[in-house]
Amino acid sequence: MKTCKEKAAEWDISERTVANLCINNRIQGAVKTGKSWQIPDDATRPADKRVKLGKAGKAAVMTDKRALPIGISDYVRAQSEYYYVDKTLLIKEFLDKKPLVSLFTRPRRFGKTLNMDMLRVFFEISKEDTSIYFKDKAIWQCGQEYTKHQGAYPVIFLTFKDVKFDSWEATLYKIKGLLQGEFGRHSELLAGDNLADYEKEYFSKILYGRANAVELTSSLENLSKMLFKYYKKAPVIIIDEYDTPIQEGYAKDFYDEIISFMRNFFSGAFKDNKYLTFGFLTGILCIAQESIFSGLNNLTVNSVMDKDYDRFFGFTYSEVQQMMEYYGVSDKNEELREWYDGYLFGNTEIYNPWSVINYISKGCIPQAYWVNTGKNEILEDVLNIATDDITERLYALLQGECVVARIDQNVVYRSLSEDPANIYSLLLVAGYLKAPQKVLQDDGAYLCEVSIPNKEIAVVYKEEILAHLLQIGAITRTTANKVAESLYANDTKKLQKAIAEYMDKSISFYDAGAEGFYHGLALGLVALMDNHYKVRSNRESGDGRYDISLIPRENKYPGIIMELKWEKGLDEEALEALSALALEQIADKRYDSEMSYDGIEKILRFGIAFSGKKVRIKAE
Repeated sequence: MKTCKEKAAEWDISERTVANLCINNRIQGAVKTGKSWQIPDDATRPADKRVKLGKAGKAAVMTDKRALPIGISDYVRAQSEYYYVDKTLLIKEFLDKKPLVSLFTRPRRFGKTLNMDMLRVFFEISKEDTSIYFKDKAIWQCGQEYTKHQGAYPVIFLTFKDVKFDSWEATLYKIKGLLQGEFGRHSELLAGDNLADYEKEYFSKILYGRANAVELTSSLENLSKMLFKYYKKAPVIIIDEYDTPIQEGYAKDFYDEIISFMRNFFSGAFKDNKYLTFGFLTGILCIAQESIFSGLNNLTVNSVMDKDYDRFFGFTYSEVQQMMEYYGVSDKNEELREWYDGYLFGNTEIYNPWSVINYISKGCIPQAYWVNTGKNEILEDVLNIATDDITERLYALLQGECVVARIDQNVVYRSLSEDPANIYSLLLVAGYLKAPQKVLQDDGAYLCEVSIPNKEIAVVYKEEILAHLLQIGAITRTTANKVAESLYANDTKKLQKAIAEYMDKSISFYDAGAEGFYHGLALGLVALMDNHYKVRSNRESGDGRYDISLIPRENKYPGIIMELKWEKGLDEEALEALSALALEQIADKRYDSEMSYDGIEKILRFGIAFSGKKVRIKAE
């Protein structure tokens, strides 16, 4: 039998790499004796699973490049087998500040779970020497003041990222299972005389799934006390994606039940718990209005607006440059920046890590990788309650403009129905907006200029807004294309037919009830043209405010102005007259003056009149 050091010399790799291969069961016959591994003399070096990108950007099996960690949230595995972006200085920054309970709110797929697992491995007492996973990382260069905390505490770790069910009963059953697993991970507590009989009985209830909902709410508090009694050290408690079941409760109508449970569950763990060393939580939202953290005055919230920890979730510019150089695709830097950069956490510019990794691994093909990780339920909920003004602003954002909005980081789903303007706060924390300009208000909210971060998110807006306004299916997508073609060709008959077809087949008569509705309809139908046009709505030009204008991005396309009119119960003749009136208004109010001033020579003018499902169009 040989040591890791001897095999490392034989295979011409590092000793640490050999140890990691043993840990991951990749060397047949390797056994651990104490803290050292013993490896059979005739053991062969495992095949390298790492990859290198070829000149065309396509992945090819090689021996000198690590694979990219797509979907890997296990820290030990991520740092040993894959390309790992070192975020261990998060530990130093935390230990410098030492808040008792920290909540990190970031968008999904920005590395929250991997970072929390990193904290677990760093702090947790273990039978094996887990320092090997940090000795080549940045944290180990910070000195004994920090490394003395490594492997020094019992840890309670739960991730709720997969608690996504349609009912409260199924959700509670899943949470019960997660707690069973975590209590099972600490089954050493049942040995010896450290615990009283009633504590062992409670432990067994959780472990064997016999505990009721009330008993489950006390589980974190009770487990932390038991761990303290056993190890003589208060534990670290880590809760990852704490708000996932709350989001599901909101969407699936068991909101009150999950809020009531979580309030008691977290209160026992983090409020006045003397058996707690540190607490960490992650999520998308800070759910304060429901009083989940009521009275928890030791909670430090770190959001996308804060400078603290700003570079530890997502990739920084320098981290992305190093990764691109490593894989030999530095020539794609500008494309990657346009698609996946643009987030602003605190004062640090951040790339979407999930999308960057997928972009490189897929041969540098730009597409919306992040949005394909799950339903865009947040944007869907927002659109369902959006007012006409909000819809127009969403279109302005899609055109690359900034919108001034009040951002309250504590806003939650229920407040949307009370004030739909809160959607900007929700979209910001969920990763759909960035806030490059912000001013703190007296009440703790921010007044911000918000905009879409990058091309990837612009794709989401375009697809989701169209899906909402057009109720997109095969017919309506075709209809939208017909509208675009008709406008290009100035074919009023084809345009009128396309809009009428859409209204007849896709919209209930009772949905058609006000000019704002038709305005949103028209915006949705022309949104497919945004590659060639800047779509503007309700802007001042000439002597008034036009309804919709399409300003060409290239001179080869004509400018387009649309004025919309609506009245109830019109017959064909009256509808014809109303469309003529709309067309006259364009000329009378000189709505085309803005385009003429910009040097656009050819301008198409459309007067469009609606009544119920009927539509008439006049053009010149």
